[in-house]
Amino acid sequence: MPQPEELLAALDPEQREVALALRGPVAVIAGAGTGKTRAITHRMAYGVATGLYEPTEVLAVTFTTRAAGEMRGRLAALGAPTIQARTFHSAALRQARYFWPQVYGTEFPEIISSKFSVLGPAARRVGLHGDTALLRDLSAEVEWAKVSNVRIPDYAETARTAGRQVADLQPGQVANVMAAYEELKRENNRIDMEDILLVTAAILADDERVAAQVRRQYRWFVVDEFQDVNPLQSTLLDLWLGGRDDVCVVGDPRQTIYSFAGASPRLLRDFSRRYEGAQRLELVRNYRSTPQVVAVANAVFPRGTTSGGVKLEAQQPAGEPVRYLSHSDEPSEARSVAQEIVRLHRSGVPYREMAVLYRINAQSEAFEEALGEASVPYTLRGGEGFFQRGEVRQAVTLLRGQARGGEQEDGALVSEVRAVLAALDYREEPPAGGGAVRDRWESLHAIVSMAADLAEDKPTATLGDLVTDLERRAHVAHAPAVDGRGVGHVSTALQ
Repeated sequence: MPQPEELLAALDPEQREVALALRGPVAVIAGAGTGKTRAITHRMAYGVATGLYEPTEVLAVTFTTRAAGEMRGRLAALGAPTIQARTFHSAALRQARYFWPQVYGTEFPEIISSKFSVLGPAARRVGLHGDTALLRDLSAEVEWAKVSNVRIPDYAETARTAGRQVADLQPGQVANVMAAYEELKRENNRIDMEDILLVTAAILADDERVAAQVRRQYRWFVVDEFQDVNPLQSTLLDLWLGGRDDVCVVGDPRQTIYSFAGASPRLLRDFSRRYEGAQRLELVRNYRSTPQVVAVANAVFPRGTTSGGVKLEAQQPAGEPVRYLSHSDEPSEARSVAQEIVRLHRSGVPYREMAVLYRINAQSEAFEEALGEASVPYTLRGGEGFFQRGEVRQAVTLLRGQARGGEQEDGALVSEVRAVLAALDYREEPPAGGGAVRDRWESLHAIVSMAADLAEDKPTATLGDLVTDLERRAHVAHAPAVDGRGVGHVSTALQ
């Protein structure tokens, strides 16, 4: 293992300060690109190298299997391969599987890979019949309620207060589905992913013998991406700690991406209030972006606001200025983006080093068409291509059938399209709330918008003209265009 001073020599001044703060409570506010993983892995390795930490007494938790694997790899390279680095679910599952037979005397329940297989029958049990989009939204709401520590009897009131909305269902209806869902799981001795955390927390809270054993095992805790911790994970962490405060949390309140799933940066911002005497350290040197990009980030989140973040200091050489462009409509915006990508590619930038982020899935169609027309190869990340989506395929099929067999009044294209899409439960007003039901509506509404654009350009346009236009767009979006230099990425932006 490297000597302690060798470990410190590899760090910048702020990272070194983190590594030296071996005793908790410590909150590290790490701006984007500041080397937080480097800092916390060196901190753990330094603790082992100095003899303060026994590696088997350290538990580091993060959010993804990939991040946990990266952390283990770095710790091994630093001479601390036996430190446990796991996701919350992995750490909890390991403990739950071990202690369940001792506490309950039965076989550990089956873990369901998807809630859909149980939610469908649960919804039918209470008289609801929903499509895949509704089940997806119900699944997300079940997850939100569990990780937010909201009990089913309290759900309806909590949902109303929080402004929660699942499609067009009333909160009481959602609560009924949740109750039926839990009944079905109990009847079949099954649990879901959130139950893993709930079960582990319940065992630790109810069995002092088990809690004492776990607390003897783990003395030192590190929590990565703490801005994305939800109330249930926070409860589990408290039970692991058992009143102790040797915990180091790392995160950036500005980078919360799991708010939709119950996470809140408030836990990170309020850490010093919760733990009296906690150290607050900052990582501010950004090694990832140019000064121009860093300046924009700092301007968006000025220091002194309630964001709780840090002012970044760029370490990279100067680059191109950040440009802001506005356009009159989405098609012209998409064409401009495609033209810029072509220009950059001709100047030597590989496609694989370029990305387009957009806000909602329904916006992908304009970019797919513009990139296809410009012969720009791309891959779609985080979702299906617009014309591969089930609701879009259904809509085109219905429109094609209506175009072949029906009469249409002049100037009535948009109303005719709305009438056809009504068979897919399309309405002019968007559904309340967000989620998969809203995404489905956005896709269908995009087709209505295309019809409106076509009718504006050609007042006598028919359903047949629209279907031809849709087929053309689908063909252009999927036209092969490979030049051996990689493909760019088109993705929805995380919200």
